[in-house]
Amino acid sequence: MAVAKTKPSKRQLAEMIQGYGFLAPALLVIFVFFILSILFAIYLTFHNVNLIARTFEWNHFRNFKSILTDKQLIRALQNTGFFALVVVPAQTIISLVMAYVLASRNVKGKKLFRLIYFLPTLTSSAALTLIFMFIFNQNGPINHFLMATHMTDAPINFINDAKWTLKVIMAMNVWSTVPYFMTIYLAALVDLPYSLYEAAEIDGANAFQKLRFVTIPYLHHITTYVILSGIIGTFQMFDQSYIFSGGTGGPVNSTLTVSLLIYQYAFGQNNQMGYASVLAILLAIIIFIVTRIAEKINGGNGIENN
Repeated sequence: MAVAKTKPSKRQLAEMIQGYGFLAPALLVIFVFFILSILFAIYLTFHNVNLIARTFEWNHFRNFKSILTDKQLIRALQNTGFFALVVVPAQTIISLVMAYVLASRNVKGKKLFRLIYFLPTLTSSAALTLIFMFIFNQNGPINHFLMATHMTDAPINFINDAKWTLKVIMAMNVWSTVPYFMTIYLAALVDLPYSLYEAAEIDGANAFQKLRFVTIPYLHHITTYVILSGIIGTFQMFDQSYIFSGGTGGPVNSTLTVSLLIYQYAFGQNNQMGYASVLAILLAIIIFIVTRIAEKINGGNGIENN
């Protein structure tokens, strides 16, 4: 039996209009800066673009064909993939272990350590990059330490040697992101019942076993979030590589990432905004695929099981 629909009252209409009025600014921002931007980027992929002259010339899919022959893109994908493969597990494991240690009741001075160690997160990425460039300079503290301890006879050119530059950026990225993810783990550990640790101790579990069988399973969903955030952040890494190399991706393209390559094509001498848009969409697709694979490997977000 069909139920007759009642018309909303004037008060209900007023409340509905008021609600959409409050949502309007956010919806406008989403429409302009997200939906329209994505649609415009897709439009640019099919054209040779000159934004200064405001010309858009149809190029018969040549931007997409160029992906197959772009050697710089292959190198950028290799660097970005290697960067993510090392940094994401490292920052996840270190932040989890540190949160576990700091959540222990027997650690003294942990509040002061949390405060001091969280400071890099509040510092801009550009400033941290310049600090690390000074530390790893040929005349910097690291080289002085290595030479003072006779671990090397001559200073190592960490900044301009292709063997070391990307590794220095990796170390800096791990050092600067671990405090943020550690704080997320600590916030989650507040709700972990200490009785679970006590029960594990009764069963004879040591500190490592408590971490493995109690803490890690309890933080499963948080770990999924940390891994996905790390993958997105590492694949979008731009500013550190740009500052280290002066925007060139050098030495010998050793710090060239996909984001930096997109910048070079869009705003460099070639001014290939259309091809840069293709690479941007390609990067978004890669991030989506990698994050979905990582989520499946880590067991998903657990919503299906609840």
